[in-house]
Amino acid sequence: MRDVHASVASAPKRMPLSIWVVIPAYNEERFIRSVIESVPNSIEGIVVVDDASGDRTRDVIRSLARERLHVCVHEQNQGVGAAIVTGYRHAFGNGADVAIVMGGDGQMDPNDLDGLIQAVNTGAAYAKGNRLSASLRAEMPPLRSAGNFLLSALTRLATGLSVQDSQCGYTAMTKEAFQVLPLETLWPRYGYPNDLLGMLAQANLPVVDVPVRAVYRDEVSGVRFRDALIVIPRLLIRHVWKRRLRTESK
Repeated sequence: MRDVHASVASAPKRMPLSIWVVIPAYNEERFIRSVIESVPNSIEGIVVVDDASGDRTRDVIRSLARERLHVCVHEQNQGVGAAIVTGYRHAFGNGADVAIVMGGDGQMDPNDLDGLIQAVNTGAAYAKGNRLSASLRAEMPPLRSAGNFLLSALTRLATGLSVQDSQCGYTAMTKEAFQVLPLETLWPRYGYPNDLLGMLAQANLPVVDVPVRAVYRDEVSGVRFRDALIVIPRLLIRHVWKRRLRTESK
């Protein structure tokens, strides 16, 4: 295990040579072990980004010495979006063709990895989990379902993408997309999925929905009302403006 301190392209049509998993983690000492151990052996590398956790998350990660396990550390909390970008940089910098994001809270079923991999292997630059399909929506708490439905509708209007679950963090990105997107400007905290979808739309990169199952336990959502009512709408308005400018320049 190595410690690393964090300081278009069309999608591939062949089988990816190297698939990595990126796991952003903040105060996930209860779940991080099971998440890491759930990643299938077919995954070449695992990058866990400890976003300045105040609990024993870092100690638990380091107790799981594995050849394919890499640890990136933010000495100051930067947010989940920033942690994912750090993970992307490390994974793609070490030879990944595809990077799949799995949360450190255990809400993402590893059995759904194959669907995401298949999506990018058949043309998507970015595959996004969809927990709101008819067969899976009942598994989500009603308040979360309603909030996600509304934010997803607003995101579709702002970006022009037909994503059904804009807030799902279970995603797969190709190296080609990573090299094109201006991820250094990605919103660093909650709201990053909406900002990233706007970037993908601006770059005309293909985005595909993949049905995934959400696993809910006793964890509390980190999304605040301020994020849902102010931050995300502000990000979406910015992308509406960029989309308008792009249309007018044609």
